Amino acid sequence: MKTLTLPGTDIVAPNVVLGLMRIAEKSDDEICELVRTARDAGIDFVDHADVYGREMHECERRFADAMALTPSQRDEITIQTKCGIVREGPYFDFSYEHITASVEASLQALRTDHVDVLLLHRPDALVEPDEVARAFDELEAAGKVRAFGVSNHTPRQIELLQRSVRQPLVANQVQLSITHAALVAQGVAGNMVAEDQSVTRDGGGLLDYCRLNDITVQAWSPFQAGFFTGTFLGSPEYPELNAVIDRLAAQYDVPPIAIATAWITRHPARMQVVLGTTTPERVAGAALGSDLPLTRAQWYDLFRAAGHIVP
Repeated sequence: MKTLTLPGTDIVAPNVVLGLMRIAEKSDDEICELVRTARDAGIDFVDHADVYGREMHECERRFADAMALTPSQRDEITIQTKCGIVREGPYFDFSYEHITASVEASLQALRTDHVDVLLLHRPDALVEPDEVARAFDELEAAGKVRAFGVSNHTPRQIELLQRSVRQPLVANQVQLSITHAALVAQGVAGNMVAEDQSVTRDGGGLLDYCRLNDITVQAWSPFQAGFFTGTFLGSPEYPELNAVIDRLAAQYDVPPIAIATAWITRHPARMQVVLGTTTPERVAGAALGSDLPLTRAQWYDLFRAAGHIVP
């Protein structure tokens, strides 16, 4: 398993992360098997959020109940969680009060005295950066959060926060897969007026911005065709892409899911892939793509087969 150090921290993390959004209805044994499979594959980084589950903090609580980690076992795992989404609205809340209350509830649910990384979930249009800074300062000083980041944020939104927040924002978790790759595709086809792919979205250049500012990109839904529209792996809607994936999987003697993972991890931005599956076999298969040495030609073959334009 290939690793990286989150910028500005001493947190050494794998480039494949175990996302735990879907464990609410899993048994303790199933959760333990999932985490054990991930650990055996070198994945010691788990991703949570306060909204994951049927009720607030449910998946965090299910993880803690199932794992019953001792203090030494807790220290072997990097725990990341997120806050900022209020489901009752729904709306978003980056106020000092909401951030600090959410972290306290996460710590209680996770049965730990700290989380390693806290991400602000989807952007709050009413954000007051000074309130975020106050919350981060307090949480850091109390030892309750080691590092901070964001999710689904644009370059300008990050800069707005960073004007007040003194801690480095070490990660930005965004949707990215071979088929959902506007972050990559826009730059490849820049200034091609007739092509939708060239349209600047979300402020433009988010991937390059994160590289320039030492922000680790975390790719969520790495196997989804679109916004929770189903996986592209094996889908009859993507015959050309799956033909290339299957050919490369046979060449490298790995399952197709490893090739989909490798398309992301091969990028020089040194991104992390956040797995959403709760199937241990798929976790083990995806982990095989962590350090798969796709060539440039192979990477672009996948890119083109997904329907992206390479001029």
